[in-house]
Amino acid sequence: MKIVNDPNFRQIGEPVPGGIVLVSDHASNFVPEDIPLGVTQDQLNDHIGWDIGVAAIAERMARRHAIPAHLAAVSRLVVDLHREEDHAKLIPQDSDGVLIPGNLGADREWRLERFYRPYHDAMAAWLDAAQPGLIVSLHSFTPQLADNPDEQRPWEVGLLYNEQGEAARHAIRLFQEYGLTVGDNEPYSGKLLNATMNRHAEAHGRPYLAIEVRNDLIRDEGGQARWADMIASVARGVRELV
Repeated sequence: MKIVNDPNFRQIGEPVPGGIVLVSDHASNFVPEDIPLGVTQDQLNDHIGWDIGVAAIAERMARRHAIPAHLAAVSRLVVDLHREEDHAKLIPQDSDGVLIPGNLGADREWRLERFYRPYHDAMAAWLDAAQPGLIVSLHSFTPQLADNPDEQRPWEVGLLYNEQGEAARHAIRLFQEYGLTVGDNEPYSGKLLNATMNRHAEAHGRPYLAIEVRNDLIRDEGGQARWADMIASVARGVRELV
C-alpha cells in the first residue's frame, strides 16, 4: 500500500477515479518542537488537540476497505486546517476553556505558509488527480464541552453540509438504519462550519459526506473497527445514489 509521509499530511492508499476517498483535518495532535504552545500532553490527547479516534478509523478504512485517506499531520492547536485563512479561530488562543499561551501573538502568515497552505495544496492536487465519486470528511466531537456543560449532545453521529445536502440526506437515512441517533447539521451546522468541504467539494461539484462521530464511541480499537466498517458501508451506499 502506498503511504506518503509529509510534515503536514499523510496519505494512505491510492485513489481510484470515481471511487471514495477520505480526508481528515484534525487527525493528528502533533506539535513541532519549535512551537511551544504551553499546553500539556494530556490536553493535546484530549479533544482540543485533535479529533479523537479518526486517525485510526481512517487507517482502517484505507487498509480494510480500500478507501484512501489524506490526513493532517499537525494539531488543530497549531493551526486549524478546518477554517478559512481569515477565520478568527484559525490559530486558537483558547479551546473549550483551555488557554493556549503559545498562540498569543502568533505569526499568522508564517503558520499559513508552513502548515495550512501545503496541506490544502496537497489535498487539492490529490483530489484533482483522483476525481473521486465521493469524499468522506471525517471528524469526531466530544459528548460534553467543558465551557458549555448544559448543552445536550445526544447524537452518536452527525452529518454536516452547506448548500450540497443530497449525499448527507442519504447518509442520515442509512445511519438511522443501524439504529443510531443521527444529527442533521448537528452538533455543528455546515452552514457555518464547512470550510474544507466548501473549498474542495462544493466549489467543484463533488459529492461529499462531512461526518462527525461522538468520540466516546471510538476511543478504543473495538469502537474504531465498528465505525470504520459502518462508515465504509454507508459511504458505498451513498456512492451508488449520488
